[in-house]
Amino acid sequence: MDDSLVVILTALNLEYEAVRDRLTGLAVRRHTAGTRFEVGRIGQSGPRVALGLVGKGNHPSAVLAERAINEFRPAALLFVGVAGGLRPSVALGDVVVASKIYAYHGGTSEDDGLKARPKAWEIPHEADQVAHHVARVGEWRRDLAAGANPRVHFGAIAAGEVVQDSAISAQARWIRQHYNDAVAIEMEAAGVAQAGHLNRALPVVVVRGISDRADGSKAVTDGQTWQPRAARHAAAFATALAQELTIDSGRRRDGMPGGQGSAPMPMKNENLASGNARVGVQAGQIHGNVTIGASLEEPVDLAASIADLRTRLKQACLDGRLDEETYAAAEAELDAATGCLRDGSAANGGGFLMSLKRLRGLVADVSELAARLAMIIAAARGIA
Repeated sequence: MDDSLVVILTALNLEYEAVRDRLTGLAVRRHTAGTRFEVGRIGQSGPRVALGLVGKGNHPSAVLAERAINEFRPAALLFVGVAGGLRPSVALGDVVVASKIYAYHGGTSEDDGLKARPKAWEIPHEADQVAHHVARVGEWRRDLAAGANPRVHFGAIAAGEVVQDSAISAQARWIRQHYNDAVAIEMEAAGVAQAGHLNRALPVVVVRGISDRADGSKAVTDGQTWQPRAARHAAAFATALAQELTIDSGRRRDGMPGGQGSAPMPMKNENLASGNARVGVQAGQIHGNVTIGASLEEPVDLAASIADLRTRLKQACLDGRLDEETYAAAEAELDAATGCLRDGSAANGGGFLMSLKRLRGLVADVSELAARLAMIIAAARGIA
C-alpha cells in the first residue's frame, strides 16, 4: 500500500475539473487497458492523488475503481461529485459524506408487488472519524468563492442506475418507502463501495455536493450553475479529507498510538571509527542473512538491471516524482550506458560508469532509483 497516495474518481468532466484545479505537478499515467489517470499533488507539498474519470453508472465505477486500486494500491479511495438532495434540510451546494451507501435497485418481483432486497455498505469507522474532524475544523472552506458557506451532512446515499428528477414518481416512492434515511441520490457510489469491500476493506469515502433536489427542478438548478458550484464544494472537502487520511494512514503504518503497525524499537546503535576506517552499515537487531552490495556468487545481469531501471525511471516520471526535463536527461544517460553494453566497452569501465554516475546525480532525490543505481554501479566496478 502507498500511504502517501489517494485515488479520487469522478463521473463527470466538471467534477474531474473541480478536483484537478486543486492539484499541481500533474503527470499522465496510463493503465495497460487504456484508462487514463493523472497523478499530482494537493497544493505544492500535499499528498499525491491519482485522479480518474469513470463515467456514469455503478457498473463502470466498480470496474474502474478496481482497476485504480490495483494500479496504485492507495491509502484510500474517494468518489467525488454531485448528487440530488432528498431532504429539505440539505441545501443546494451543501456537501454530503456517505455514512452508508445503498444499492437500491435490488429486489424481487412477486404477485403482491416488488419487494426490496437491500444491499448496503457503511463508511469505515476510522475514515468516518477523520471526515467528521475535517468537517468540524472547517478549514476546507477557506478558498471557496466569496459568500459560499456550505454545510457538511453525514447520511445515507442511495445509488441506482437512473437519474431521479421527480418527487412523486414510482421510484421516488420506492426510495421513501425502503430507503427512508437516504439524504441524497446518485448513480456511482454502490460500484466503488463494492470495489473497496472486495479489496480487504480499503477505505472508500463518497463525497457529494448537492446540485439539485431530485424533485423535477433539475433543469432550473442546472441553469443556475449549481452543478459546477456543488462540484467545487465537494472537491474542496475531498482534497482536505485526502490530506488527513494520508496522515492517519502513515501513523498506523508507523505503529503510533491506535495503529496496527509495530512500535519503533527502543534501541540506539552507535558505531565509532577512527583513523582511515569508516562506518559502512549501522543497524539494529538483525535476524537471518544480510547481503550488502552485489553478491559474488550471483553476478548482476547488467543489461537486465538497466532495462528494469529504465522502466522504473519512466514510472517515476509518470508518478510526478521526476520532472520531464530530468527524465529526458536521465534517459539520455541510460541510452549511453546501454550503448556501452551493446558494443562491449562496459567491461572497460570508463564511459559506462561515467554515464551511471551522471544518472545517479540526476535521480538522487528519488531514493528507490538512487539505491538501484548504487547496486548497478557496484556491480559494474566489479567487472571493470
